[in-house]
Amino acid sequence: MMKKKVAFYLILFAMLFNNLLAQSNGPIDRMATSETVALYNYLKAVQSKGKVLLGQQDALCYGRYWRGDSNRSDIKEITGSHPALLGLDFQQLTHEDKGYRESETKRLVKVVKDMYRRGGIITFSWHMSNPVNGGSYEWKSNPQIAVSQILPGGTSNAVYQSYLDRIADFLAQCKGPNGEAIPIIFRPFHEFDGDWFWWGKGHATKEEFVQLWRYTVHYLREELGVHQVLYAFSPDCKFYTRAEYLAQFPGDGYVDILGMDNYWDFRPDGANHPAAAGMKMEIVSALAVEKGKIAALTETGLERITDPNWFTTILQPILTKWPMAYCMLWRNADDIATHYYVPTKDHPAAGDFNKFCQSEHILLLNNSRPFYHAVLK
Repeated sequence: MMKKKVAFYLILFAMLFNNLLAQSNGPIDRMATSETVALYNYLKAVQSKGKVLLGQQDALCYGRYWRGDSNRSDIKEITGSHPALLGLDFQQLTHEDKGYRESETKRLVKVVKDMYRRGGIITFSWHMSNPVNGGSYEWKSNPQIAVSQILPGGTSNAVYQSYLDRIADFLAQCKGPNGEAIPIIFRPFHEFDGDWFWWGKGHATKEEFVQLWRYTVHYLREELGVHQVLYAFSPDCKFYTRAEYLAQFPGDGYVDILGMDNYWDFRPDGANHPAAAGMKMEIVSALAVEKGKIAALTETGLERITDPNWFTTILQPILTKWPMAYCMLWRNADDIATHYYVPTKDHPAAGDFNKFCQSEHILLLNNSRPFYHAVLK
């Protein structure tokens, strides 16, 4: 009986100690590179000062009317500055075509190095091919159960490991001018509370999802020695309470950034309820502060920007009311005329967007870079 009590208290102590470590200052990876620690500290500092870094997906890769131009972004053409945060995707690394995969890897490495050289921050989402059959990440076009099969012991665990191996190989190529590993924010399994991705609601149990998240972090960190990553947790906007937000939370020791993706609450053909978006961001922000984490609006925007004053009247009040480190707008497609989230100079919302970006709360690359470089040093 005495041995059982001792064992119980040792386990309890270990759990409490790990929880304290997770809530202390610094990334969850206790072997994180100095640059990754600097990025974490920078994001915490931005958040604590009531500032918000503005980002956009693929912003320097293409825009509404162009692709592949050097030193160009739609945000810069209106504001004079690139975004402070660049969103990219690991999707290409899981493509079945080896030639395409290798060429895209080279391109992405170049983009990452370029953004880092500019003093910007890089975040990766992952629209991952289904490891079971190599099919689409979209459930509708490829309804294939996968999560249970890619966990240890599953039939496709080796394939999933190979995907993570590719990510590790890619990150190993992302070096700064002094050979340092470039820090990355990694946002896997996003919008998992919706059913549109194969890792989403209805396609895995809550327990399986949590196990997959923990396994992914463990494999990258412990098995592959990846120590340049901050991990971001980002459900969609389907929660209304703290308990719902945390229903599939993998634990403080596995997450650096608490986020939310939210388009639905802003869409005229959706909820059309910005107040709900604010209430949900309050939940995310409060939890991040309590847990000693970073908060972020990890994806958002109004497609086609049908309200010309949307940025200053709808988005800005949410960003300034609740502490968060960054907000990322979705991409401006060059091949889909109606799919864009940042105005171009000929758009009715251009003036409002510029006013939004010039406010004292918003940080673009030009006015965030000096601070970030100071922290890095």
